[in-house]
Amino acid sequence: MLILYQPGSLKYLLLEMTALCGEFPSEQLNRLIESRSYGEKLITELKAEKLIRTHYRDHLRGYRLTGRAKQLLLSQNPSRFQLFLTGNTETNQIRSEVSRRIRLHQKAETYLTLLHAGIPFLPDQKPDIFNAGRKTGSINLRSLPLFYSSREVKQLGLETTKIKNSRSMGVLLAPHCTYALYNTGDHVLKWEYKTEVRLNAFLQHYLQDFPYTGHPKIRAILTGKDMDTAYQLLTSTGGYRRSLFMIDTSFEHFHYLPNTPEGETLLKLLVRPRLMKQLDQLLLSDLGPRQPDLPIEHDGVDASGNPAVLAYSFDMQQINRFNTGLNVYGKKGVLICFDFQIPCLKRYLTSDIRFSSIDLVKFRKGVLHEP
Repeated sequence: MLILYQPGSLKYLLLEMTALCGEFPSEQLNRLIESRSYGEKLITELKAEKLIRTHYRDHLRGYRLTGRAKQLLLSQNPSRFQLFLTGNTETNQIRSEVSRRIRLHQKAETYLTLLHAGIPFLPDQKPDIFNAGRKTGSINLRSLPLFYSSREVKQLGLETTKIKNSRSMGVLLAPHCTYALYNTGDHVLKWEYKTEVRLNAFLQHYLQDFPYTGHPKIRAILTGKDMDTAYQLLTSTGGYRRSLFMIDTSFEHFHYLPNTPEGETLLKLLVRPRLMKQLDQLLLSDLGPRQPDLPIEHDGVDASGNPAVLAYSFDMQQINRFNTGLNVYGKKGVLICFDFQIPCLKRYLTSDIRFSSIDLVKFRKGVLHEP
């Protein structure tokens, strides 16, 4: 007889996350269950109940569902798990290649970041808009943010043929824009410029007037292991064959955030435009207004007339332009960002810049009202 777990319990959550990604990386268990000892206890119990098993190969350790667990989840909630636990899908029929398994582990990292940022991503938590029979009015801006995996998007079939090789993990719909979401792990991810340009164009066309008014603004968010990875991305020139990521024009904005508690906080901001506007107003209150004759992108000036830019969203395009502009015109500048972003930026920036930091702990308590 199958044991029915209550949705919302930690055991059910672990089974659920494993179903969504195919193989849940053991090193991410502490992000799902804070207590290491309790996490290991749950793993032991689920193994004893023959619901999960450990898979270790090529120095990658992860947890996979047994057939018994798949049957349990499908019987409890078929609309949630049908896409992931049936047919010849990458999450149901798992391939052994290292690259494919790493992709599954990165899915888990991405889902955990979305989970902690409070962004719905389960199929039955949102309207199915990536299908030929979508109905106008089934989704509106008030219901955003919502995340749709690349597999959900590609259910459209022929319409997505030209973007099937995109490295995107999926699409994050926010009230003010759409983000193509990527996970670069601990290294510079593979990148095909033309494919990502086609993804940008596809999203602009497909989401036009649904749910946005007119063509939506399309941005990119790259997630990764830590802020050292951000430095690798900022300094990447595309590799020997130009097959790796480099800051290009496929998207006007490339934001970066780590798959850590710090990155989760930043993601909460990136999908809440009203909160970002309030923060901008607060940060700019100590600065003078923008100077039209200043030939450098900036959001305000300090008491000495030096250009200042709000860079807490870690838009790599913006950071690069600001650094280049200061060097070209021989100017000093002020860069406003979160404290956890400063070490990376100090390594990367070559211009004369003074940092003004936002204390992340105080921000969480004072603005997000978190403990």
